Amino acid sequence: MDRRAGDDKPCAACGRRITWRKKWARTWESVRFCSDACRAARRRPTDPQLERAITTLLARRAAGASICPGEAARAVDPVGWRALMEPARAAARRLVHAGVCEITQAGRAVDPSTAKGPIRVRLAARGGPASRRA
Repeated sequence: MDRRAGDDKPCAACGRRITWRKKWARTWESVRFCSDACRAARRRPTDPQLERAITTLLARRAAGASICPGEAARAVDPVGWRALMEPARAAARRLVHAGVCEITQAGRAVDPSTAKGPIRVRLAARGGPASRRA
């Protein structure tokens, strides 16, 4: 199988981009996870709650306003929210892939797979899918 544009897909657990590799040529359709850690972790019961919290918080904000993933983590578990910070970022990455929202840094949309440091989440532009930078 030759690599073509669009052969990347999101990890089912964390939402990061999985890039096609030659060793996966025969099994590419069945590849779902980006790493052994994601394969072991799978999706947690709190993942749908975090996704709902992100979309609910964004719906309550003014157009163009953003939230910190920590706000969604606090909405799901006000006491143990710190343990939900990375799962909240993963939920935001999955929502970016679904076209619901986009991840920003310094007010600009960034590639969720490569974003390092503090991020914000805002609703995607109504004109199309969320902006994804390679």
